[in-house]
Amino acid sequence: MSSLLDIPEIRGLDGRSDLIRIPNQIDVPVTQRIKNLIDTPEFQRLKKISQLGMVSFVYPAATHSRFEHSLGVYRNSLLFLRQFAEQPEFNSLVSKRDAEVLILASLLHDVGHWPYCHPIEDIELEGIPSHEIFATRYLERDSISQKMLDQWGIEASEVLAVINRKRETPVQAILSSILSGPIDIDKMDYLYRDSLHAGVPYGQNFDSLRLIRSLCLNENSDRLAITEKGRTAAELMVFARYVMFSEVYWHHTVRSATTMFQRAFYRWFEAKRHESDFESLVSRLFESGETEMIRQMELDLKRESASGMLEHLFGVNRRLHKRAANFSFNENASTFEKVAYHPYPWLVATSERLTQLISEEVGVQIPPDAVLIDAPPVGLEVQFNVDVYSPKSNAYRSLGEVSPVVNTLAKRQFDDFVKQVRVFVEPSLLSLVEQLDLERLLIVASEN
Repeated sequence: MSSLLDIPEIRGLDGRSDLIRIPNQIDVPVTQRIKNLIDTPEFQRLKKISQLGMVSFVYPAATHSRFEHSLGVYRNSLLFLRQFAEQPEFNSLVSKRDAEVLILASLLHDVGHWPYCHPIEDIELEGIPSHEIFATRYLERDSISQKMLDQWGIEASEVLAVINRKRETPVQAILSSILSGPIDIDKMDYLYRDSLHAGVPYGQNFDSLRLIRSLCLNENSDRLAITEKGRTAAELMVFARYVMFSEVYWHHTVRSATTMFQRAFYRWFEAKRHESDFESLVSRLFESGETEMIRQMELDLKRESASGMLEHLFGVNRRLHKRAANFSFNENASTFEKVAYHPYPWLVATSERLTQLISEEVGVQIPPDAVLIDAPPVGLEVQFNVDVYSPKSNAYRSLGEVSPVVNTLAKRQFDDFVKQVRVFVEPSLLSLVEQLDLERLLIVASEN
């Protein structure tokens, strides 16, 4: 019997006690050493951080937390490892200790996230640390690191290597691909969980159990692959991700709220970045919960226009910017390419020039931040480049080669087809700008 099956947490998958129930009727096995990590302040703070940020503006039940998601990813790691326990090739490379490193990484992979982490990271502002840096800070604290060392015999640096996707050895590469890769335990949970809470079917319709049963290693034995029996499930997962981005994550109202928040955060950043204690200001802001973060930003911005945007987002009277124009890669490729994938300060400057051009056209001086441009950020989404093993031919081919669905939705640039360039305006301006040639004005603004 594989030593992996001796791991208490994996044995707990078949147990009837020491369970945490998460939606939808999923039992997560928790041993005492797992409970000890869950009970740390660093992990408990994830209850105050929503998984989807602004998505609840459109899908009001999508308020689930990173705490819940982390438990789901942890459970997926146990399912993956139980499947691999039956494979001699995997067992010859990945020891019981390695597997326990993965279990810890899966549970703690989001511990460095702060409120509205992804919208902030997408704008890539100099001086704003990544959530991986915060993960390092938290995992190296005694409250977590000492528990991992005393109860697991594992150093924080070993877990961080998997979370931060270091692939210096074949084993590290395998573990990292299980946590973060084309088909991984993180994606498998968030597609299902986000879809469940949003109340949409898109992320719930791929066969995760069949996909897990098809897991194997690739030809070089350094990352995940799947057998042919999992191909259809993988195709459905690719399609689920495409539709979730199109209909949920990049829904135009979600993006309006996200764009307003990003501009407000940028104004906060510009107001505070030259202060001598800026690093500690960021740390205090990011270590707080969502409500505390917004309250502090409102206090810091005081009467600036960005403070008004926060009030319109999080106050009792919601007032979102309205979509005035929409430019997709399919229908407006030239305009899309002029605006997409630029650094955020460039996008702010372009929107300010667009605001001035609109002011000149309508003969009214439009205030700052009343016109906002949303565009795909510099960072691109991970592609579904997973190998498929055919036992009959004893050969590996990429999923894109054997699947027309994946070739269309994933091999080509994913971001170009699910993300769009949009112009949002303060609601009172919508009637003023409806008659303008916003595409022409946007092009002029982007070229100056």
